[in-house]
Amino acid sequence: MADYPSDYEFDIVLRDGAVARFRPLRPEDAPLLLALFEHTGAQSRYYRFFRAKDELTPEELEHFTTVDYVDRMAFGVFEDGEMVGVGRYDRAEDEPAAEVAFLVADAQQGRGIGTALLQMLGSYGRAHGVSEFKAFVLPENLQMMRVFRSSGYELSRTLEEGVYSLDFPTAVSVGSRAAEEEREKRAVAASILPIFYPRSIAVVGASRTPGSIGARLFSNLVGSGFTGAVYPVNPKAGVVHSVRAYPSILDIPDPVDLAFIVVPAHFALDAVRECAEKRVKGLVVISAGFSEVPGGEDLERQILEVARSAGMRMVGPNCMGVLNTDPAVQMNGTFAPVYPPRGNVAMSSQSGALGIAILDYARQNNIGISTFISVGNKADVSGNDLLLAWEEDPATDVIVLYLESFGNPRRFARLARRIARKKPIVAVKAGRTSAGTRAASSHTGALASLDVAVEALFNQAGVIRTTTLEELFGVASLLANQPVPKGRRVGVITNAGGPGILAADALESEELELPELSEGLRAKLAEALSAEASTRNPIDLIASAGPDHYRHCIETLIESDEVDAVMVIYIPTTPDGLQGVAAAVREMATAHHGEKTFVTVFMESEHSAALFEDARVPTFVFPEAAAIALSRAARYGEWLTRPEGTIPTLAGLDPGAARRVVAAAVGRLGDEGGWLEPGEVDEVLAAFGIRLPVSRVVVTADEAAVAAVDIGGKVVLKVIAPSALHKSDVGGVLLDVEGEGAVRAGFDHLMSVVGDPEGVLVQEMVAGGHEVLIGVTEDPSFGPLLVFGLGGVYVELLKDVAVRIAPITDRDAAEMVGEIKTARLLQGRYRNFPPGDLDALQEALLRVSALVEAVPELVEMDMNPVKVLLPGEGVRVVDARIKVRPLKPGWSPELLDIPGLAGHR
Repeated sequence: MADYPSDYEFDIVLRDGAVARFRPLRPEDAPLLLALFEHTGAQSRYYRFFRAKDELTPEELEHFTTVDYVDRMAFGVFEDGEMVGVGRYDRAEDEPAAEVAFLVADAQQGRGIGTALLQMLGSYGRAHGVSEFKAFVLPENLQMMRVFRSSGYELSRTLEEGVYSLDFPTAVSVGSRAAEEEREKRAVAASILPIFYPRSIAVVGASRTPGSIGARLFSNLVGSGFTGAVYPVNPKAGVVHSVRAYPSILDIPDPVDLAFIVVPAHFALDAVRECAEKRVKGLVVISAGFSEVPGGEDLERQILEVARSAGMRMVGPNCMGVLNTDPAVQMNGTFAPVYPPRGNVAMSSQSGALGIAILDYARQNNIGISTFISVGNKADVSGNDLLLAWEEDPATDVIVLYLESFGNPRRFARLARRIARKKPIVAVKAGRTSAGTRAASSHTGALASLDVAVEALFNQAGVIRTTTLEELFGVASLLANQPVPKGRRVGVITNAGGPGILAADALESEELELPELSEGLRAKLAEALSAEASTRNPIDLIASAGPDHYRHCIETLIESDEVDAVMVIYIPTTPDGLQGVAAAVREMATAHHGEKTFVTVFMESEHSAALFEDARVPTFVFPEAAAIALSRAARYGEWLTRPEGTIPTLAGLDPGAARRVVAAAVGRLGDEGGWLEPGEVDEVLAAFGIRLPVSRVVVTADEAAVAAVDIGGKVVLKVIAPSALHKSDVGGVLLDVEGEGAVRAGFDHLMSVVGDPEGVLVQEMVAGGHEVLIGVTEDPSFGPLLVFGLGGVYVELLKDVAVRIAPITDRDAAEMVGEIKTARLLQGRYRNFPPGDLDALQEALLRVSALVEAVPELVEMDMNPVKVLLPGEGVRVVDARIKVRPLKPGWSPELLDIPGLAGHR
């Protein structure tokens, strides 16, 4: 019997938004299972046991609750300390298929419990060698049939003696993943709903002290015109801001949907317990003094446990609050002194103090907000949950994130990749340089830093990354008000040459284009301009230009097919010219809204946003900021047009063989892990169809001579020693060795170049081809990173690499090969260098991705050099090293990304 798998204790969001605890059964759960059975109707029992059954015997209870956690597994679902559902699988020893069965309390059916149990059993079964599930279902058990049909698994169904037999593989398929994601999206959005759309609010810690957070929060809720009831809770005051106060939330006579906790940290736990007793649906814990300070982690864990056990979702602690500008709610649940205008941008900030500045900036720049939330410590509700809540929110068109850390980067990547195809996600990630480059014992590790991982994540997921808050708001303003650019061609209209030159420089530095306009278009532009005006791009209307000149040129450019975006620049040259030109710009922008991307630059001392409060026109003070916003939006537009890519099914994979080699090596190497032996490396790579030259490890000169004869032709000799991590750096590699004498002499030489020689690798010489590096390094937050670039001894010097987070798609593999600076060498487009086998190279990247997914113990790998031979000849791995380490508890790709988990795990 295996140890109790505590890693599989989860909080899962159910279909109705409630949170339930999922965990493996234990023998002491027998009384809870009996209570579940007794509260289940006769029909449900009949469906489960295929006969009328009135009781569970002690022997049956022991059998059902005592499992071995490998061949016999059971999960229970718990709410308020009671078991509301159970699912299990049983298989005969060494059999690949297992039988699954479920029992859900009658009152709990329809909440998605059975579906979630099937998902969890599938995840656990896959990790323990169960490749297929079998279920027996009575034809009249329609509820269970719906569970299986909606699971997305590929079912085969047969009817024998009045019972359906359902068989389906446990492997994740496109259908099963889509079904899981749809359930997750609806469940998490429902769980967040009471936080953004409460009907009643209690402020626990509402204060009469002017300037206090409790006073400001309560005042903002009342002053913003919240459409529901607001109840102040203060045991020392009968009235707060002219509203009757209650000593405890339990004294409020009416139901409460959302509670704000604004009390000192040492009172917060009791306040949350009272909220749980009151059956509050959501919490926003403003209070500080939790995991952000030494010694506060345990208190945060306790309030989270109370919230989860009561099915409440919790924002914070240590946060600024939440607001919703929807007129149906009109909720300002923050202590910020400003309230932004209503709009279509949803924002999340991990920093509470910065959140105040964000709201103020939004108000000053006329950026309309749909919802805003400060997530604080992210003990429960995280950025991933908010992405799911905003995915189908009709009030939100653009999602903006200020991030300081990722709770679950793998889940973020999956969600963002899907959601960014519906709505742009704009993010600024703090801490770009704090980590620096980690010390590493391989080329791959030295090339991958924290910020490289963030950049890879955002690139794969289509997230628009900005480096400053100013850029963040510039891009958000553009995308909230204008269509995504269809290309990189920009037409610039200006009334001064200097700003036009600055705009041209900025656009080109951001890799945008200022196309030469055709003679026909220039002639049309000139029809309404003075003779001194220039119709080249940038179009210089000169200082005397007025509203009619701008109106004509804007309309002409928008109606042409020679530009994808229009930038209008204006410097006030007369006291009354500003309003007239602004009116003309508003008129044209409104008349042609959606036809082309449109930005303005009004270079005047007062902030220009006020000029366009009534129009969807993003405006900037300087052309450089407008160019940056256009560039980010254009790159996003290109990402939208790319194929999404798939993770292909590759032939010739044997994950089991690789895992057996690695498991044996981990047992030999101990808790710290280490590098595999050359023969083990060969076996692991061969299990995934990655070709290596013929090689043999030898420990004497005689063995070296025999090995060279057996391999035939020229060989390569490489020293094997713990100190020789980079063999070429210590003179530990000899190329083009041929003949017995040369082999013997080479062996003797290599055994002398290091102080700890263990032998020599005699390897087939692979001539020709381009040398590249393919590697893997494990980031502590992001998991395995794949690195590809120019190979050989110069890789760390040139740092010409592409990085992606595993797993990668076929599209990712193609982009990695094409985006390095030396890609032209591989493509045969530089001087007389021959092309390489790019198809085989991309497949090699996909095979490495499959390897790291199947063998999570792999923490570092260098394949350098990898020879990319001529088209049709494939690739050959000349040298490879693999480092492994025992898995940390709870670490596996599936455990890190089970759809529907509550919180940011």
